[in-house]
Amino acid sequence: MNNTGVQTREVDVVVIGAGQAGLSSAYHLRRTGFEPERDFVVLDHAPRPGGAWQFRWPSLTYGKVHGMHALPGMELTGADPARASSEVIAEYFDTYEHRFDLRVRRPVDVLAVREGEGGRLLVETSDGVWSARALINATGTWDRPFWPRYPGQETFRGRQLHTAQYPGPEEFAGQRVVVVGGGASGTQHLMEIAPYAAATTWVTRRPPVFREGPFSEDIGRAAVALVEERVRQGLPPKSVVSVTGLPLNDAIRQAIEDGVLDRQPMFDRIVPDGVAWDDGRRVDADVILWATGFRAAIDHLAPLKLREPGGGIRVEGTRAVADPRIHLVGYGPSASTIGANRAGRAAVRDIRRLLTGEPVTA
Repeated sequence: MNNTGVQTREVDVVVIGAGQAGLSSAYHLRRTGFEPERDFVVLDHAPRPGGAWQFRWPSLTYGKVHGMHALPGMELTGADPARASSEVIAEYFDTYEHRFDLRVRRPVDVLAVREGEGGRLLVETSDGVWSARALINATGTWDRPFWPRYPGQETFRGRQLHTAQYPGPEEFAGQRVVVVGGGASGTQHLMEIAPYAAATTWVTRRPPVFREGPFSEDIGRAAVALVEERVRQGLPPKSVVSVTGLPLNDAIRQAIEDGVLDRQPMFDRIVPDGVAWDDGRRVDADVILWATGFRAAIDHLAPLKLREPGGGIRVEGTRAVADPRIHLVGYGPSASTIGANRAGRAAVRDIRRLLTGEPVTA
């Protein structure tokens, strides 16, 4: 019992999140001898298997998903590229959880992680309290959509929504839509919406960078290294896409030629009927769609005071520099699907050393 009278269950490791990063971590825990429910537990707040993929819009088919890397130990084969990625990947994750007997507990909301007694961590949840010797945080970013603030935003009479709420293109039929954001989601939304909408306008803070040629391993490594350097300095991580640029494929080329991807500089304010610039330009709009990305969902770690003055958590590999019991998998450089796999393995290796008293190296 803890001092509130709630029974505390003890395990060696708590894994928070059952997306790619959490399942990869759980797989490597299982593979190296940790038993689910006895030695570790996986807590997931989503209603079903599938991580953030289960919430993706229906028009994001599996064929449009770039770089979905299989989970360790089990390939994803024979998927219909025309099916919604939310269905394909949710089914794959569900099968994976059962194949490796990971026993994910859901839906469980993690409310806070605090310092416990005897060097243990207390993980407070909607399903009681867990006491752990180490923690793998694999909560991703989907639950923290980033909404920029602009003057006049509250006066807009139309609809504002974020990528996290994107319903698919049909809902924008006959409407004038402003899409904000220069990443992959923004360009995908524009190309989908344009055939339905009365008009689309694309605005970004910086001119978009389109990348010619294939995405080589060297480019990938260089991009990851830049993101890694940010988290080493304790700065909030940027997405890998913000470093690599957007692939210039046939669909993108056609959208540029058709004027769909005709980037305008960021507006200066929002007015009741649209958006306006200080030079006198304005665009009427019924909808503003914010494709402005996400931030790491790590507020539950706040009691541990891991954040640096720069706003992020300093991480070496996957380990929080301020607390070697805490590993962040799928954070910063490991936010890609292949990165999450590798990071899950690295985190488990470090945790084994920590729990057995071996020296932990960077």
